[in-house]
Amino acid sequence: MSSTPAAPPPWNVRRLPGAGDRVFLVTGGNAGIGYFVAEQLASTGATVVLGSRDPARAGAATGSIRARVPGARVRAVRLDLACLASLEAVPGALGALGVDRLDAVVLNAGVALDDPPRRETGDGHELMFGTNHLGHFALTRWLMPLLSAAPAARVVTTGSFAAKSERLDLDDLQSRHDYRPGRAYGRSKLAQMYFGVELERRLRAAGSTVAGVLVHPGGALDSLTPSRPPVHVRGAGARLGAAPAALFLQGKHAGAWPAVRAVLDPAVLGPAVPPASGLWEPRGFGLRGAPRRAPLWSHLADPAVAARLWEASRALTGVDVCARPGP
Repeated sequence: MSSTPAAPPPWNVRRLPGAGDRVFLVTGGNAGIGYFVAEQLASTGATVVLGSRDPARAGAATGSIRARVPGARVRAVRLDLACLASLEAVPGALGALGVDRLDAVVLNAGVALDDPPRRETGDGHELMFGTNHLGHFALTRWLMPLLSAAPAARVVTTGSFAAKSERLDLDDLQSRHDYRPGRAYGRSKLAQMYFGVELERRLRAAGSTVAGVLVHPGGALDSLTPSRPPVHVRGAGARLGAAPAALFLQGKHAGAWPAVRAVLDPAVLGPAVPPASGLWEPRGFGLRGAPRRAPLWSHLADPAVAARLWEASRALTGVDVCARPGP
């Protein structure tokens, strides 16, 4: 008499499954949400590599994770998303750490500017679009051989709730006209999210073993984030002032939960629902709470916009993520 396999237990953000044999890279893993993604993944026994452009901050984050997670296997690699030419060297730097495959990369790092003037990367791209989107686009291309070397790797693209109300101007991706920092940030994250959706489509069409998963952290505030000195220190005043916001928003430790689930949960890649058909977000109005799968935002489901953005990104970076499996 055959038995029906037991259903997996409900996902618990505080009881993560072990991942001791796997290797994960988190861009921007030295601060903010990326730090907490790395800390939580390290608690599973996995090897976690922090991608950071600042070795000193990466060292502080590494020390903080090791202090909180005994025996944590955490390393760091220099990674500057604003310098496209430097990204080709990242796989070699990972190899020097003994990394011969990646089971997941979390594309998390980002720049957010609050005030004018408009700034550019060394490559001449608007700083937020160039870093948040183009940098991750190019990095994914160079990481693809390491991702393909794993049995079933995942590219987890971290978007933003700020992108929900934005629309891309495909004729002005670099915000050269009527530059507004908040809007430029939202559009840069929207471009990154289009990339995550289109990447998954192209990987499936190519029969790749690598999958793309899209997430966003909801409303994650520093004032609601637990202290992790010296990476983040929250004072008593910030705690008290943030109390009303806690009804609707959350800290960056909770903002990490959708990405962590996207990396670890087998159900994320279940055959019934393709990853490109939805995104992972906080349960409460997309702003706070445990992660859940939600329908893809309607404007993100437009394949024509995604395809045009992909071609523009390919031209601006000089690389094509899905062009070929190796360097």
